[in-house]
Order: sequence, then C-alpha cells, then structure tokens
Amino acid sequence: MKLYSFLTGPDYEAFCKRVTENLNRGRQLYGHPSLTCDGTAVIAWQAVVKEVVGEYHQEIDRLAGLLFF
Repeated sequence: MKLYSFLTGPDYEAFCKRVTENLNRGRQLYGHPSLTCDGTAVIAWQAVVKEVVGEYHQEIDRLAGLLFF
C-alpha cells in the first residue's frame, strides 16, 4: 500500500528540514515542489509517498498523517 502526505509551510529552513527528514525516513518525493506567495511569505509544498506493508482501509486514511510524520 502507498501512503501519501502533503507537506506545506513557509519556505524557510524548517520546511527544508521537514522534507529532508521525510526523505531520510524512507518517503519519496511525489511530483514537483510548488511555491506561492501570500503577500508576506513564500509558502512551499511538496507531496511525499511511502510504500508500506498492508492493505488500504478507511481507518488508515484517518490516521495516515499521525503515522506518516
């Protein structure tokens, strides 16, 4: 089963560290990173995925964010 998560945040060192941490925990980048400006800060986002053992069901969907980060 593949777990999907969407990382977002201001494009500062902390965001880059979150992406790096996810990569070092076995996740892979999914698609291209994107940037936008909210008028005061640049906001970045990046999707990541991880292949795990098991079968998808609704409870995993609800808990994926807790298990994934």
